[in-house]
Amino acid sequence: MKKILLLGALLCLPFSALADGYAKVFKTQGTFQDVRDSLQLAIEGKGLVINHTNQIAGMLERTGKDLGATRQVYVKGEQFEFCSASISRRMMEADVQAITMCPYILSVYTVPDDPNVYLAYRKPPETGNPALNKALAEVAALLDEIIEEAM
Repeated sequence: MKKILLLGALLCLPFSALADGYAKVFKTQGTFQDVRDSLQLAIEGKGLVINHTNQIAGMLERTGKDLGATRQVYVKGEQFEFCSASISRRMMEADVQAITMCPYILSVYTVPDDPNVYLAYRKPPETGNPALNKALAEVAALLDEIIEEAM
């Protein structure tokens, strides 16, 4: 019940979507943990299984010291890896090389000196294969829908 109320509260927060050549980025307000938990619930609410959670901010913090890096890139940052069996099948039936497009990854992160929480994904490429483009558009639509539900 608490998570349902949290999700409802987050839906009332303002958000925006930004896009460039390789990523689609959404920004919202709230705490990292609340947005992260809402993203996880939105993925699982679609009947999708999260295969792995990558602790990106922690990895950069840990390895940065060994590399002599001093800049904090993220305050917090994680990625959820998952697939949709039906969309992935259509994608790979259209082109066996599309195996490289799986799993899908949704990122959630915060950066220093910025109160926003960001959600993002790598935009699927345009190809010369109409059937693959159709499946990749389904991937992008699914990822947009999950993020919008989480926000």
